[in-house]
Amino acid sequence: QVYLVESGGGLVQAGGSLRLSCAASGRTFGSYAMAWFRQAPGKEREFVGGISWINGNTDYADSVQGRFTISRDNAKDTVYLQMTSLKPEDTAVYYCAARYRVTISRLASHYNYWGQGTQVSVSS
Repeated sequence: QVYLVESGGGLVQAGGSLRLSCAASGRTFGSYAMAWFRQAPGKEREFVGGISWINGNTDYADSVQGRFTISRDNAKDTVYLQMTSLKPEDTAVYYCAARYRVTISRLASHYNYWGQGTQVSVSS
């Protein structure tokens, strides 16, 4: 079983920054891809970005490209989502997800494990 625990959410003004963390446990994650998704009220869950644990390859949604950065700390089994230049439309619950593949997928249905989510609110 894989366990994912997100932290770091909060309230920030537009233009500000936040860093989310996803602490993973239960497996050796070298063969996993990790991703961040978000879901705003009344909207579907959408892909934000992902990282392949074994080689560090990343992929980002167009809406966050250049503003968000995903990284990993192998020693801590933790994935980070650094968010800068935040906008009110970034407001959502952010979820960490994992799948037993080295390639990143943008589809939520391709991920087997999910964290509980952390709220990010950006005020204008």
